[in-house]
Amino acid sequence: MGARVLIVDDDLRLHELLSSYLAQNGFEVDRALDGVSGLGKLEVGSYDAVLLDVMMPGLDGLEVCRRIRKRWDVPVLMLTARGDETDRIVGLEIGADDYLPKPFNPRELLARLKAILRRVRPDVDADRVAVGPLAIEVTTRRVTCGGAEVELTGIEFDILVALARRAGQVIPRDRLLAAAGRGDVVVSERTIDVHISHLRQKLGDGRLIKTVRGVGYVLAKESASGPISE
Repeated sequence: MGARVLIVDDDLRLHELLSSYLAQNGFEVDRALDGVSGLGKLEVGSYDAVLLDVMMPGLDGLEVCRRIRKRWDVPVLMLTARGDETDRIVGLEIGADDYLPKPFNPRELLARLKAILRRVRPDVDADRVAVGPLAIEVTTRRVTCGGAEVELTGIEFDILVALARRAGQVIPRDRLLAAAGRGDVVVSERTIDVHISHLRQKLGDGRLIKTVRGVGYVLAKESASGPISE
C-alpha cells in the first residue's frame, strides 16, 4: 500500500506490535509516545493517516485530534480503552474519521485503516497514478510525461511514485527512500539529491519536483503547462 502512518500512543508494547504488523502489510510507520510529540512530528513530516489513542497523560487524544483538525488534512483513527459511547461520539464530532475500542483485532484495525485511506486517497491502491503531465503505470513500471515515455532506473521510479502518490505534500529528504519502499537502502542525502536531479532531467521540466529548502521535496499538483509557483 505504501502509506505512511503515525501512531500516537503511550503504550510502548502496542507501538511495537502495531509497527511490526503494519510494516508486514506494506505500511511505513512512525510513532510518538505522547500528544505533544505527535503534534511535533506532524509539524515536520508528511503522513497519510494518524492512529491516535484517547487516553494519554498530559495532552489527551481528543485535544490532539482538535488541534490536528485545525491545521492538517490527515485522516485520524482513534483508539481507546474506553467503552463509553459518549467518548466515541465526541471523537467523531471533533473530526475523527473512525473509532476503534481496545482491545481490538489487528486485522480489523488494518481493514478500517485501508477503508479510510481509500476514501481520502482513492489512488492509494491504484495501478495507475496521474499527476499533471505525468502518468505512471505501477505494475509495468512505465512512465510517460506529456505523452513521451521516460526511462528511469529502479530507484528513480520508486522515488517518483512516492512523490506522485503524495503530490502537493512535502516529503522530508531523510524519509524519501522509506516512503519509496527503499528503507533498506543506505545512502547519503547528497545521493538523494542526485537521484532527484536525474529525475528532473529525464522528466524534462525542473518545475515538477520542487525543493523545499531545509526540508525535502514535493511533486507539484499543477501540470507543467499550468501555473507552478517556484
